[in-house]
Amino acid sequence: MRIETSAGPAEIELDRPRRAGALLVLTHGSGGGVDAKDLLVVRDRAVELGVAVARVTQPYRVAGRRAPGSAVAQDAAWAEIVAALRKKVRRVPLIQGGRSNGARVACRTAVPLGAKGVVALSFPLHPPGKPEKSRRAELSAASAAIEVLVINGARDPFGVPDPADAAEVKVIAGQAHSFRAGFDEIAETVEPWLRRWSGRE
Repeated sequence: MRIETSAGPAEIELDRPRRAGALLVLTHGSGGGVDAKDLLVVRDRAVELGVAVARVTQPYRVAGRRAPGSAVAQDAAWAEIVAALRKKVRRVPLIQGGRSNGARVACRTAVPLGAKGVVALSFPLHPPGKPEKSRRAELSAASAAIEVLVINGARDPFGVPDPADAAEVKVIAGQAHSFRAGFDEIAETVEPWLRRWSGRE
């Protein structure tokens, strides 16, 4: 499915169970795609719990670029995508999520778009080797108002958020920015939050 935005078309993979209890909108990292294994693990667990999941390939990736460019333009396009998806999956809570740069987008836009929670995979707290260039404010923008679940690898060169920065910060031992293992742990961590946000505790 394609959704036209002010930044160009986005591509959507929508998994929609009958009587969805919530809509989870997930997206990729800067140069990645929506088939990253951690995104698929979250998708699979959400669908099992009766949550509709839209995996969004953002316009810059559809256009073949690896960098998202302006955060303002990226967030504006994201808002258009979410608005279109909410017309397709109506009257259910919105949950946002993503990995790396996608986690940043999810956090920046969650409160204005009315999300109930955020799943932030590999939130990039700072560029590698540059802790002074912190992106903590993006995470705090969401976590100050709604529940945010962060899942990062213990060896992530982009840093690991402080436990006080989110409702839960789960650290996966031995993993870097791109997960190579720990997928069962990721699924087990997201499940209670998805149940909570979809009203299926």
